[in-house]
Amino acid sequence: MSEVTSPSFLSRMRDSLSGSAGDIVYGMEDGAVSIFGLVLGVAVGAQSGSAVFLAGATAAVAASVSMMAGLYLDLESERDEARVEAKHREAEIRRDPDHAVNELMGVLQGAGLSSKSLDTIRTDIQANPLAICTFEDAVASEETTTSGKDSALVQTGWMGITDLTAGFTPVIPFVFLPFAEARIICIMGTATLLILLGLFRARIGKRPVGRTVMETLAIATAAAIAGVLIGLLIGG
Repeated sequence: MSEVTSPSFLSRMRDSLSGSAGDIVYGMEDGAVSIFGLVLGVAVGAQSGSAVFLAGATAAVAASVSMMAGLYLDLESERDEARVEAKHREAEIRRDPDHAVNELMGVLQGAGLSSKSLDTIRTDIQANPLAICTFEDAVASEETTTSGKDSALVQTGWMGITDLTAGFTPVIPFVFLPFAEARIICIMGTATLLILLGLFRARIGKRPVGRTVMETLAIATAAAIAGVLIGLLIGG
């Protein structure tokens, strides 16, 4: 009898990272872009790096918690909605099993299954029409990664970590560097992070690298301009 080995920690982390790629991109882009615009806006009107750090750090933490809560509630709502729909579907099949079986056969016939296979499946499904629910759940599970409480916690965890890390990127220079130099390093550091993010987006989405990087930088540039304009208007 062969021994079943559990996946290693690194393997689980890699799978978790891959499954939450969309949330990681969203968290990093939101954290970097929003806090970058805020930091530059405050830096225009502030007289010291400590004021910029206080505003940026507070906003980064608050935004991270907000993003995590928003994502978790969204995933919870999706799961609740799926559960209600499953109950409705089950009741629908119980009311008219023949119609449900014919619907499924039509779908499978359109997929190109042979008549012999369709006859075998029809016989099995007619004996247990509720198996249609299992089939539909299996198809749906291939199209979504939001099933299960652990998945929701993992996704919100990655979202919070990446959002907070990216949010502190434009803030940290104001802790260690003089005010003038901190503003330059803030821009350079955030631009580097966003270039790496653009490369990551291009890789996972198989998109054109140059276009994807420029899109990512353009969003940050728009946020920076908006923040500077507000800083000039309010802070003078």
